[in-house]
Amino acid sequence: MVIKLHIYCKGSSNINKKKLVVKNVFKVFGKEPKKALKMLTDGKDKDEIFTKTGMTIGVQDASFEINEGEIFVIMGLSGSGKSTLVRLLNRLIEPTSGQIFIDDIDVTNLSDKELIDIRRKKISMVFQSFALMPHMNIIDNVSFGLELSGIDKAKRYEAAQKALEQVGLEHHSQSYPDELSGGMQQRVGLARALANDPDIMLMDEAFSALDPLIRTEMQDELLILQEKEKRTIVFISHDLDEAIRIGDRIAIMEGGEVVQIGTPEEIINEPANDYVKSFFKGVDVTSVLSASHIAKKIHSTIINKEGTGIKTALQYIADFDEDYAYFLEKNGKFLGILTLEKLKEQQKLGGSIHDAIYCNEAINENLAISEFIGTIAEYTLPIAVVCNEGRYKGTISKSRLLKVFDEGVEHE
Repeated sequence: MVIKLHIYCKGSSNINKKKLVVKNVFKVFGKEPKKALKMLTDGKDKDEIFTKTGMTIGVQDASFEINEGEIFVIMGLSGSGKSTLVRLLNRLIEPTSGQIFIDDIDVTNLSDKELIDIRRKKISMVFQSFALMPHMNIIDNVSFGLELSGIDKAKRYEAAQKALEQVGLEHHSQSYPDELSGGMQQRVGLARALANDPDIMLMDEAFSALDPLIRTEMQDELLILQEKEKRTIVFISHDLDEAIRIGDRIAIMEGGEVVQIGTPEEIINEPANDYVKSFFKGVDVTSVLSASHIAKKIHSTIINKEGTGIKTALQYIADFDEDYAYFLEKNGKFLGILTLEKLKEQQKLGGSIHDAIYCNEAINENLAISEFIGTIAEYTLPIAVVCNEGRYKGTISKSRLLKVFDEGVEHE
């Protein structure tokens, strides 16, 4: 039986340009921040500095880059500095030292007028509290920032209506905040941030005040919007499930320091320290790790080239301690599995090597484990794993899957 090739794609993005770059940023809260920085340089820790000076190190030597079009999640326990850090990015809080670049412009050196211009044209912020003005209807709430920017009424209403359409509230423009549910009010907050068509959105615990069901709906809304708009989003969260669900990459903060940055898969596989490991304890790895993390190239392959026929394949398989092999084009594209039984059958019938393909089903390397467990269970032979272009990346067997569940993914 020949089964059609099914390639499952999780979705990928071509992210290259650096949209936001943070270099050695510190924030000290207190009257003499330079003195506290000097003490840090001299090797004093944060607790000692606080005890001797009363000053608090909010963010310590943060350095990272955020790619254009990605959702970058910053996580940490309460007091870790994550909300301080996101406010440093648009200078709602002034950094004590360091540099912050947006599109290669150092915002730490901007004048007040230039900073206001950046905030109005490039950056929007969504807070945990909806912060809607109860005496204004929804379209006036959404367009309020544009009004402050001096945009005329017709243009700001047009932009606000478009933003409301993006979040599914186009029919509620004349409603008032107290007439909407909590989830709808947060949608209004999101629409307000979208109204000036920003390149960057800063979202500080934006969904944490919502109940779990509505929070998931809002995450879905954000992902749908992101698929269409490809904005750069910095998302603050203390919810690990949320971070894994929406984040392209995650930064973990501890005591004001960024201790690790990576994709959810990278952090789960190689946590930087026990603090990071504790964050991901109990995470369902089947929803995070993908086929590429567990695929192995341990089975024999046969390359489809001139002169490769059934007789050649039979001889090749006979040299190995298996009764099947994976059939590939010269460029590595997966064609299917050849079995000893099927080859012998087609040899008697006078068929070609392509007629002897037993199965050509494969799973995409980006597919989460949870999405192909059932597929693995259905097949006797290890199933092939391929990239988006269909090239062979290895196989996954039932025993391999069980080993991952029992022991985790070994680092090689």
